[in-house]
Amino acid sequence: MSTPLKWEFPGGKIREHETAEECLRRELEEELGVLVRVGAALAPSPHHYPDFAITLYPFLCTIQSGELILHEHAEIAWVKPQGLLELDWTDADRPVVEAFLKMAAEDAE
Repeated sequence: MSTPLKWEFPGGKIREHETAEECLRRELEEELGVLVRVGAALAPSPHHYPDFAITLYPFLCTIQSGELILHEHAEIAWVKPQGLLELDWTDADRPVVEAFLKMAAEDAE
């Protein structure tokens, strides 16, 4: 999928015999050069584009080792939760951002 100049979470296609968590670990190492601990899952997020459908399987992660190196992305940013909605997200990723913000707000209560 090509979405130039849009923000999206790193990740990729789940391979045969691979769990969503294993896929995320592999993709984060390939795309960003980091090893992560995969934590809590957010709800899967399906989205239908005109030409195809996609389901995102989001997780909260913690970097265990490695240095962020952009192998496939043009830019990376660390933003506070309240700044996430200021970014121009892909249509598929926006519901993940909203679910994360809702979860963060509930945890803060």
